[in-house]
Amino acid sequence: MAYTTVLTETRGRVGIVQLNRPQAMNAFNIAMLGEVFDAMEAFDRDDNIGVIMVTGNEKAFAAGADIKEMVDATAFQMIIENRVDTWDRIRGIKKPVIAAVSGWALGGGCEFVLSCDMVIASESAKFGQPEITLGVIPGAGGTQRLARLLGKNLTMEMVINNRTLTAAEAQQFGLVNRIVPIEGYLDAAVAFAEEIASRAPLAVRMAKDAVNAAFETTLTEGLKAEKRNFYLLFSTEDQTEGMQAFIEKRKPNWKGK
Repeated sequence: MAYTTVLTETRGRVGIVQLNRPQAMNAFNIAMLGEVFDAMEAFDRDDNIGVIMVTGNEKAFAAGADIKEMVDATAFQMIIENRVDTWDRIRGIKKPVIAAVSGWALGGGCEFVLSCDMVIASESAKFGQPEITLGVIPGAGGTQRLARLLGKNLTMEMVINNRTLTAAEAQQFGLVNRIVPIEGYLDAAVAFAEEIASRAPLAVRMAKDAVNAAFETTLTEGLKAEKRNFYLLFSTEDQTEGMQAFIEKRKPNWKGK
């Protein structure tokens, strides 16, 4: 499929979606928002892809939303156009989603990162929610996901007082998995993704589902989800192969079945 605002490529079992509006610091406009989710969903349907990665460029992952598209909008227009609801499409992605971040991840860019499953950041990465400087607040999950990740006080400072987090701070507070040099940051992120993509595909999907349940349900319901997914994996060929390979001291040959 031909895209105008994103680039796609595959590296082994990793499907890469690159935000491609460098003239606007990769700010999300309506077109790019639709295309990034279209590309992600296409990779999600592809059995040859095990992990989906979203990235920008060295200077910016995404510097927020395209303000020019919203400056004259009314509340009614925003509701009718359902702009924020589009972001919910990322929650439907079954495979792990990794954000490879270098430079600025602000506003909607930071919210997109927060919606991903794991984050690899270059040393230059910076995260923030500067909507307050525009007279609005985050609308695509920033207040909720940051609060669950960072706690109330730091989230308040970021949302109300425009504090940004460096890559090191973001890792300290659990927003980032690993920090890598700017040079070759994407290659390092792909290597990380390839390691995950080498795991049993169905087990990876079930694991993602179970971990997410911890943030969306009670402990009792989360434990039920974990137990259900654990039992269901015993109906797969990969479970038999994985355990047999362990007994035979060899590398498993996953089939995703």
